[in-house]
Amino acid sequence: MIHPQLADDCHLLGRFDSCRVLLHRNAAVPWFILVPDTELEDVLDLSAIELGQVIRECQHLSTFLKSQLGFTKVNFAGLGNVVPQMHLHVIGRSTSDACWPQPVWGNLTQTAEYAADTLKQWVLMLQSDYGLQDC
Repeated sequence: MIHPQLADDCHLLGRFDSCRVLLHRNAAVPWFILVPDTELEDVLDLSAIELGQVIRECQHLSTFLKSQLGFTKVNFAGLGNVVPQMHLHVIGRSTSDACWPQPVWGNLTQTAEYAADTLKQWVLMLQSDYGLQDC
């Protein structure tokens, strides 16, 4: 089950082997959130094998952001101060984005919505190139 705050804030795109893949609804920056299949709250509490798999899945999104969407910078974080469920942020950044060079948290005042076609295209690309599956 995905925490209600994440469910409200994000589109559920699918899942990799170890994580569900969400996309923040605010299209001002491409902000992916991975939710590992665990009851643990902190990523550093995962076993080495689990951590390796979760990080590989984060790398899939980083590669997608860089190679398919053209971003040169990707921010990566695992906070969990507001939402206790373990989740990791993978965010495409550029010098022209809405809050550069500040972090997105508390600085992203611009809002935009994803077109349905964009969401569908990204899901198809993630399925064919990185093995994204339906939930």
